[in-house]
Amino acid sequence: MIATADRVLRQLRHDPRTIAMIVVVPCVLLTLLWWIYDGGPVFQRIGPALLALFPVVIMFLITSITTLRERRSGTLERLLTMPLGKVSFLLGYALAFGIVAVVQAVLASLLMLGPLDLAVAGPWPALVLVAVLDSLLAVALGLFVSAFASSEFQAVQFMPAIVLPQFLLSGLLVPRDELPRALEYVSDVLPLSYAVDAMNEVSRETSPDLLLPLAVLVGFIVAVVLLGAATLRRRTP
Repeated sequence: MIATADRVLRQLRHDPRTIAMIVVVPCVLLTLLWWIYDGGPVFQRIGPALLALFPVVIMFLITSITTLRERRSGTLERLLTMPLGKVSFLLGYALAFGIVAVVQAVLASLLMLGPLDLAVAGPWPALVLVAVLDSLLAVALGLFVSAFASSEFQAVQFMPAIVLPQFLLSGLLVPRDELPRALEYVSDVLPLSYAVDAMNEVSRETSPDLLLPLAVLVGFIVAVVLLGAATLRRRTP
């Protein structure tokens, strides 16, 4: 597992475009939204949700495409001929991309709390923690989706199927309790809804109650990684 994580990190270190996509793009997008709303009440209202949503898109795409390339190149097939199980393989990838996701989440959070002056009533470490778990969720989803895609284009196609509905039902556009009843039920089983709920709780409450949303996020991360291991094929045709 450690060897796999080290190999992935060394590959990323020599890929400045991917590093820029992971670290710089979410910060640029958040800054653009701040500029559009001039840092006013609208940005203060949606800022926490955006911090939960933007990094997910980037980490989902990077993780799913990179893992898919490993399978298409035969790297996965060679690795699994060694005493390395599927769970260990995915945990190695999750560890590598998880480290990158932590860096991404911390930088985006510091940007929001610092230069963009996002008002947060609760403790700022809680905001960073939710952002980190949110990015780790994106990594887990990307690893899972890579098992079902046969090309990079198909991996990208999974984004509107998996991420976009969660974006629409997360409470950013319409509060979840104001959604039609059927959509509210769907929203209740989507992990990003709990990430947005946690972000909003931290931004509004001085003593936020994060036990349920954090437990749901951690549960989804573990479950999706295990499902990814169960469905992972050695090689993509």
